[in-house]
Parts: sequence; structure tokens; C-alpha cells
Amino acid sequence: MTDVLSEAYGLKLNARTEFANEPVWLPLLAVHAMSAAEPVIVGKTFTDCRIQGPALVAIMGSTRFDGCNMGRVTDPRSLTFIPQGPLLVGAIGLKDCTFIRCEFDLVGFTGPQAFMEDFAQQLTSARETQG
Repeated sequence: MTDVLSEAYGLKLNARTEFANEPVWLPLLAVHAMSAAEPVIVGKTFTDCRIQGPALVAIMGSTRFDGCNMGRVTDPRSLTFIPQGPLLVGAIGLKDCTFIRCEFDLVGFTGPQAFMEDFAQQLTSARETQG
């Protein structure tokens, strides 16, 4: 059995830049990034992955989503959280990451005001198109 909390596992996981066709537990990825003195998850590409929480992610840099299912909710606005102060305490930072055809489960999203407005509009438009 693999000890997912071991330092050796964490070093291997944190060194990866590509994830494909696999479940990814964001809290575990974040813990190992922090153990490697990286305060945010940077420069990773996820393709056809199931991105699992529970988590609140802070979108930073040029992180993008292409053809993703952002979550199963009746109102897409339930997935977005507007920052109330200058720091996003407790959020998992995603900087310059790419998500291609991923499915998100129990993940909320936050980020800069301009991103949040655009993201909420995209979610609402996608929901109306599927409707």
C-alpha cells in the first residue's frame, strides 16, 4: 500500500507536471506542494481527470479550463466565492495550470474580481445552453 502522506510520495507527486485519466485529490496535491515550499500549485496540466475536493481554489496567473464540467449544482453561482479581503486564507492556489476535459467534484472557485465575473457568466451561459 502506498503511503500518500510520505515525503517520498510527495516529492514524486509534486515533481509531476502532467496528469491524465486519473482522479486528483486537490487537498493532497496542495499539501505536498506546500511541503516542497511552494505556496501554490504551479504549471500543471490535467487532461481527462476527475478533480476532487472538498476544496476552494484560487485561480491565479493564466490558469485555464477547456471543455470542463465544473460541478453538479442547480445554480452555477454556487460554485463561485467572491473574496472579501486582501488574502484568500485556506484557498488552494492554482497558478498557470491547464485543465482539459476535466470533471470537478466538490470544488469551489475564487479569484480576482474580473476573473470571477467572467467565470460566473461562462458558467451561467453553459448552464443555459445545456438547459
